[in-house]
Amino acid sequence: MLTVSTVNVNGLRAAAKKGYVEWLAATEADVVCLQEVRAEPEQLSGELRAPAGWHVVASPSELKGRAGVALLSRVEPTAVRVGFGVAEFDRAGRYVEVELPGLVVGSLYLPSGDVGTERQEEKERFMAAFLPYLVELRAKAAADDREVLICGDWNIAHREVDLKNWRANQKQAGFLPEERAWLSRVYDEAGYVDVMRALHPEGPGPYSWWSYRGRAFDNDTGWRIDLACATPGLAERAVSAVVERAASHDQRWSDHAPVTVVFES
Repeated sequence: MLTVSTVNVNGLRAAAKKGYVEWLAATEADVVCLQEVRAEPEQLSGELRAPAGWHVVASPSELKGRAGVALLSRVEPTAVRVGFGVAEFDRAGRYVEVELPGLVVGSLYLPSGDVGTERQEEKERFMAAFLPYLVELRAKAAADDREVLICGDWNIAHREVDLKNWRANQKQAGFLPEERAWLSRVYDEAGYVDVMRALHPEGPGPYSWWSYRGRAFDNDTGWRIDLACATPGLAERAVSAVVERAASHDQRWSDHAPVTVVFES
């Protein structure tokens, strides 16, 4: 079996004080994808920078305290790629990938956006550049007899069943018609499969992010924006996909919860 987890840690140093270290020690995952690390490697303690039993690849943002992605694997990668060949984003801590036997895994932190601001324009530029890369990556991997799995915080809820209050969010970043259409192109044109939705087609949710404001977590007023998107051959081998939702609000170590998928080898 191959088990892969992805989670936006909302600041790795903060998460470490709330339970991330214990979660990592207990996980049965073979690969862990992290987003919003928000730290340079030298700012991290040894157990965070190089946890025992893991090979770690990190891509911090050149903007201090922002973004940052990392990828932990129990097997040493045969190759590593930071970014996807677009100068604006290659040092922005948005994407890192590794090659493992028969598999390419990417950790993605897609910009969150904010309607009417430069942040939304940045998100749109990222999406425009990333889709062709996904097409290229799938073709190259197929030529090398590899599958592809892109995990991370995609910052887009695809359908109404992917967020609790969809009616109130139709003009908000993360649920804009053009963002949802772009994610449809990831599935329909680039040919990737949303593993969670393939295994759980009906919804609602399961949600993976809840605001810290109000009682969003207690009321399960969430968004499903943390996705594991696989090439069809790998997706067909998926046997389980779960959100590791904390038992209670005070046991959360991020505003996101890990999404864990299991594939038959």
